[in-house]
Amino acid sequence: MSNISPHAIIEDGAVIGKDVEIGAFCFVSSQTVIGEGTTIAQNSCIYGKTTIGKNNKIFSHAVIGSIPQDLKFNGEDVELIIGDNNTIREFTLFNPGTKGGGGKTIIGNHNLFMGYVHLGHDVIIGNHCILANAATLAGHVELGDYVVIGGMTPIHQFIHIGDYAMIGGASALAQDVPPFCMAEGNRASLRGLNLTGLRRKLERDDINALKSAYRELFESGQPLKDTASRILEETSNHYVNDLCDFVLKTKRGIPYERKGL
Repeated sequence: MSNISPHAIIEDGAVIGKDVEIGAFCFVSSQTVIGEGTTIAQNSCIYGKTTIGKNNKIFSHAVIGSIPQDLKFNGEDVELIIGDNNTIREFTLFNPGTKGGGGKTIIGNHNLFMGYVHLGHDVIIGNHCILANAATLAGHVELGDYVVIGGMTPIHQFIHIGDYAMIGGASALAQDVPPFCMAEGNRASLRGLNLTGLRRKLERDDINALKSAYRELFESGQPLKDTASRILEETSNHYVNDLCDFVLKTKRGIPYERKGL
């Protein structure tokens, strides 16, 4: 049985699952679907074609699914899809997709979005990510799994951040960050592997293999993509394979200090 405040506005057509809680002065649009066990605190607004999965916790004054902040948007049929078990804190702002970006903003499972986080249009978020207070993602940004972004950090549009990467607080990121790496600074550049995060999830041998690959890629002074191609031919470690594959596919480049130039 859901617990919906009589002071909330739920438009006809909204689909509300079992055991959903919606606080006072919330607004839920007619196209919204809310999965069972989700809680939405007072004064939050759910707009447009928004699907929210199971057991999410949405805190007060969140604005979810309002139209993209894109001057090209002209009322197209776009949507926001949120998975399960996410925590979305106060004053967050999540936008749906746009026609030019495929029409969907997609958020995975088990993520933490701290206060004032903004997710722009057509963003894709993996699973188990942490975005600290006031992290700001522009349109078309893609995050892998287990990504950590420090507070007050803006991410440029079309940026891709790989699995297990960490971006330091108060940085400004304008290029792609490969999986397993750490970047910080304004403008942000690579500072090494995200060893603290890796030690929680990976075996020692895998971490050592990544250390070796990182040194060859970013500290040897050799051409980056040539080095990545060579390592791919030699490695049998799938984490190293992911790192090198990311380097070869990047479109915006990797922010690292070029040695010997």
